[in-house]
Amino acid sequence: MAHASEWYTIEDRQLIAETPNLRVQILPLIKGQEIPWHHHSEIADTIICLDGPMVVQTKPADHELQPGERCTVPPLTAHQVAGKDGAGCRFVIIQGIGSYDFVPLAP
Repeated sequence: MAHASEWYTIEDRQLIAETPNLRVQILPLIKGQEIPWHHHSEIADTIICLDGPMVVQTKPADHELQPGERCTVPPLTAHQVAGKDGAGCRFVIIQGIGSYDFVPLAP
C-alpha cells in the first residue's frame, strides 16, 4: 500500500519510534520513487542504507550508499533521496533533534 504525503508518494512507511523531537522510520522506495528535493529547518536526517545502492543528493555533494553505510544531512541542507539509477532501495531515517518540517525545493 502506497503512503502519500502532501509532497510525494512512497511504497511504505514503517514508524519505529516517535517523540516530539525525534522520529525513526524505515522507508522503502520502489523503482522510480524518490523523496524530492527539500530541506528541514531544525532537524538533521541520518540515513542508513538497508537495501541499495541508493543516492542521497545534497547541494553540493552526492552520497552513494551501500547496505550498512550512512550519511547525515544537516538542517537547512537541500537534499533528495532515491535508489541508484531509479532502482528501489530501503533505508532507516533518523530525524531530529527538533521540530520536523518538510520545505519543498525546486531541483
